[in-house]
Amino acid sequence: MLMVMMILHDPDKLQDLLDAWEAIGVPGATILHSTGLGRTRTNPGMWDDLPLIPNLRDFYEHDEYFGRTVFTVVPDEAMADKVVEATNQVTGDLDQPDTGLLVVLPLLKVFGLVKREYK
Repeated sequence: MLMVMMILHDPDKLQDLLDAWEAIGVPGATILHSTGLGRTRTNPGMWDDLPLIPNLRDFYEHDEYFGRTVFTVVPDEAMADKVVEATNQVTGDLDQPDTGLLVVLPLLKVFGLVKREYK
């Protein structure tokens, strides 16, 4: 099994990315709000007005600073290659700036994953 993790810089492309992954048979994914060192350095005040104990709405007010990290577990390299190809169709060439970062990682053990059919 492999984990495919995509750090998507443009959150407006999230729905298109999820649609593309579903179209090739990815049955599920986890999505997190995320930001990187570059955005933190260029927007150093982005955390200044967050309360000590924030709720989700506090983070949504700063949506323009957050990308999305999307990850899924796939059964084999063939499926991982399909995910990479579908991702490139949505984001464009990942070697270009401000598109994102995609990694495929081998998994030694996976617990709690519901067995699903892949296309």
